[in-house]
Amino acid sequence: MPPFHPLADHYQRALRADDVLAQIDAHYPDGPTLHQLAPLDQLHIGGVAASSRLLERLSANLDIRAHPKVLDIGAGLGGLMRQGAALGFQMTGLDITHGFSALNKALSTRVQQPDVHLLSWVTGDASALPFADNSFDAVLFQHSLLNMPDAARVLEQSRRVLRPGGQLVMHEVVSGPNVAALRFPVPWAVSLEHSHLLSLIELTQLLEAGGFAIEHVDDWSDAALAWRHRQRKKEQTPRQAVLSPQWVFGERFTSMGKNLVDNLAEGAIKVVEIQATC
Repeated sequence: MPPFHPLADHYQRALRADDVLAQIDAHYPDGPTLHQLAPLDQLHIGGVAASSRLLERLSANLDIRAHPKVLDIGAGLGGLMRQGAALGFQMTGLDITHGFSALNKALSTRVQQPDVHLLSWVTGDASALPFADNSFDAVLFQHSLLNMPDAARVLEQSRRVLRPGGQLVMHEVVSGPNVAALRFPVPWAVSLEHSHLLSLIELTQLLEAGGFAIEHVDDWSDAALAWRHRQRKKEQTPRQAVLSPQWVFGERFTSMGKNLVDNLAEGAIKVVEIQATC
């Protein structure tokens, strides 16, 4: 078992891994589909559709037959990984939260997916990636850099493990013009201690300083807010969901979900897509 880490503790504190697996086995005895798992393993803003869009961006710029090796940094419970494997990518998921890595693997053994052999899981720190130089064709970030205090070091490590010409694709939360009004708790942090938001300008400058050429930047904030409003209505509907973010975050998610809407609406945060090459 990896040593205690305060960020990992934030994510593991309310995680009901055994209950999650029992719930899945009871309701989906033949194995869940990717969409049935989505309320649990697609915890980023935008859900399955956002992951699909990120992977479309990657597929458009990478020949999967020649360059299939993808590292998902901050893989969480693996929704993006399993979607990538369904397209034929060899997905390696790295997360600092061992409980997430273990549950991610357990979910993958249950899912209705013939591509589980394309998945692998590592518990580790993105600022010291346990991989050889030039070992991946692409690196993905989806709502993960925001937890990393030394983004420059993480991007340096990402550049190191990418082959020349490799792709970096991000679907990230960045600070907005009204970041001083940021409300906590949010899914990635209950206070400023674990929230390390960069502005879009700061992030693009770090990428360029780290040897990346930025090919594409898009602001997803309006779509993200509309999606979060729809999810908030679903979460407030009195029904017993088979799976939900509360299996991960506990009762904290009620206020986390509300604060996400408020933070997006008030310009405290923005959601962006970035694609770069090295």
